[in-house]
Amino acid sequence: MSVSRLRTGRLSLQERLVAGSVLLAIVVAAAFVILILSLATLREATRQEAQSRDVTAEALMLQKLVLDVETSLRGYVITGQKSFLEPYDAATKELPDRYSELDRLVADEPAQRRRAILLIAAIRTYISDFVEPVLAFGAGGLAAARSATDIEGTRRIDGIRKRFDNFLEAEDVLVASRAESADEGSKLAIALGVSGLAASAGFILLFALYLARSIARPVREAASGAAQLAGGDLSMRLHEGGPGEVGDLTRAFNEMAERLQVALGDLEEQNAKLRDSDRMKSELVNTVSHELRTPLAGVLGFTSLLLSRDFDGETRRHYLGVVDAQARRLTELIDKFLDVRRIEEGRFARVEEVVDIAPLLKEEAQLYGAQSGNHRLELDVPSEPLPVRGDPDGLRQVIGNLLSNAIKYSPEGGVVELAAELDGDSVRIVVRDQGMGIPAPQQPRIFTKFFRGDVATSGISGTGLGLAVSRDIVESHGGRIGFTSAEGEGSTFWLELPEANGATSDQENDVKERKKGET
Repeated sequence: MSVSRLRTGRLSLQERLVAGSVLLAIVVAAAFVILILSLATLREATRQEAQSRDVTAEALMLQKLVLDVETSLRGYVITGQKSFLEPYDAATKELPDRYSELDRLVADEPAQRRRAILLIAAIRTYISDFVEPVLAFGAGGLAAARSATDIEGTRRIDGIRKRFDNFLEAEDVLVASRAESADEGSKLAIALGVSGLAASAGFILLFALYLARSIARPVREAASGAAQLAGGDLSMRLHEGGPGEVGDLTRAFNEMAERLQVALGDLEEQNAKLRDSDRMKSELVNTVSHELRTPLAGVLGFTSLLLSRDFDGETRRHYLGVVDAQARRLTELIDKFLDVRRIEEGRFARVEEVVDIAPLLKEEAQLYGAQSGNHRLELDVPSEPLPVRGDPDGLRQVIGNLLSNAIKYSPEGGVVELAAELDGDSVRIVVRDQGMGIPAPQQPRIFTKFFRGDVATSGISGTGLGLAVSRDIVESHGGRIGFTSAEGEGSTFWLELPEANGATSDQENDVKERKKGET
């Protein structure tokens, strides 16, 4: 690595350090400026709050002096004793100073200043136009003065009191507003101060962490990552960053680890495919050996009896019938296994022809209806044709699987319903039984190959392949299959196939794509 590149790396780191320091200084300075402004706002709000309280106190004092004047006048008028005028004299001497003080305190509040001017004018008018004339009556006019005090004096005092109430109410609103402003200013100042200090501390910490990550951490991670990679952890990746050679080192390390992991992933995928293949083979062998053992034992046993003993004609025909039934069962099992392999390998060939599904359903109902004396098979098929496009043998296999399951999983007997109808552009076929039903936890896996749930231990024979093969056949015809079931209440399996005139290659392609996604 050249010296110029090393110097560029140092310079880049130095520039980051200077930029971070400048940014930190700006953050701290901004926090302190905002804090100072908030404190100034708080100080002004506190001053205004204190001034409002002074205004209230001054107004209350002025109100007390007016009441002293009114009380002193009333006492003098009632008793005629001049000693009652002492509060009046003291109040009239103090009132001018109170006028001036109140006017000064409300000078910066125009609305309150107007109220104060009107209030002071009302007090002055009350004293000059009423109190002083009453006192001028002297001792000889006390009776008339008492009457004037009771009527006119009360009216004037009530008016002054009302002005005082309005003034004090307005000032209370200002006090509350300024108190709220002071409280908000205090909270804001505290919040900004704490936020500024927290931001400064956080930025210092982040800057220190950033410096550590720029140099020390990448080197330490590279050493640790190399050790983990050597220990077999191929998912280890380094953070691609750092100045100069540190960044080059992390990128080269990650590229090497990526290539090793891809190679290992390919090997694991191949191993997984081999394991799945072995597992499927084991399952197939186990299933085949289990399912073929019973009919094969029947064939061998009855064949041995027929070869070793002489039986009458009726018994011989009965035994040959058993051998034939078991041989047919062997053929059906082998056909199912072969169908599964063909479908999985993409070799399942479907005959394309228009099939009227109604006669096919009648044939299957007649065939399976005669298999059990405990079951009654009810057929509900419309008289008009139900045309679909597909393979009649494959469709017959699907209907046969559904009817066979309905009879098999209704060991107590009952009614098995087979119905079909034209539903829009589709032909809908329904097979309903009154049997065991399917437990809810097992329903999501009912179309899985080799899955039989709890019935595997109930003595009911089966391979777990019928429904899986049926679904593949139905979907290869561009249709869909499903069911509803409740444990102990029977099951209803349904399938829908496109009507012959409505079937399109696009529908079939959609089904194939969906199958690939599920796989």
